[in-house]
Amino acid sequence: MSSRRDDSEPVVPRSVAVIMDGNGRWAKRAGLERIRGHERGIDAVRTTVTECAQLGVEALTLYAFSEENWQRPQREIDLLFKLLLRFLVDERPTLMRNGVRLLHAGRRERLAPAVLRTLDETIALTAGNTGMLLCLAISYGGRQELVDAMQSLARRVAAGELRPEQIDDAAIRAALYQPQVPDPDLLIRTAGERRISNFLLWQISYAEIWVSDVCWPDFGREQLLEAFRDYGRRVRKFGKVL
Repeated sequence: MSSRRDDSEPVVPRSVAVIMDGNGRWAKRAGLERIRGHERGIDAVRTTVTECAQLGVEALTLYAFSEENWQRPQREIDLLFKLLLRFLVDERPTLMRNGVRLLHAGRRERLAPAVLRTLDETIALTAGNTGMLLCLAISYGGRQELVDAMQSLARRVAAGELRPEQIDDAAIRAALYQPQVPDPDLLIRTAGERRISNFLLWQISYAEIWVSDVCWPDFGREQLLEAFRDYGRRVRKFGKVL
């Protein structure tokens, strides 16, 4: 007799994406400045990265800073990037210890030289790691990524390197920011919001979506495992009849 899988056990997805929402709401409820929520959110990032790496997730994409976030008050933007710089330096030992390879998805043009320098240094430091891919979506937008991909393909057509009829799914994927990152099997969003906020519009076509009411600073191992258990109970048909 074949044994039946215990659906209380987590099933680890190959690729996970997270919209880390609710830092500001967490701070407001605690009577603190919004930036305090972002500071606490770093702890949740550390926990999630470490747990995913140790559980065997192949790729984790975190929505760190969207193109729309540039519209926030300048003081908040400056503080957010100070936190990012601190994370990129302070977490290097953790990334190396867990064999994590760092990648970046997003537009580089608006990032300050110090941010680009530190980001590139950490990417280079971890380039030889063979464990989980950690992709930070910074100055990222799903629509913007598709615009950039289409423009790249159009330039190749204009240069005679590519015929229009050769533009297929594979060609578009290759033109995305990080084509080596597998499409997410599971998209997690915190703070109870039920929208995808211009995140990985091409890649999440068949992702399972799991929403937590917990704000990101309170997201930990228990919530991650709960998401994985729920994922394990899904029947993924990809448009087919099973």
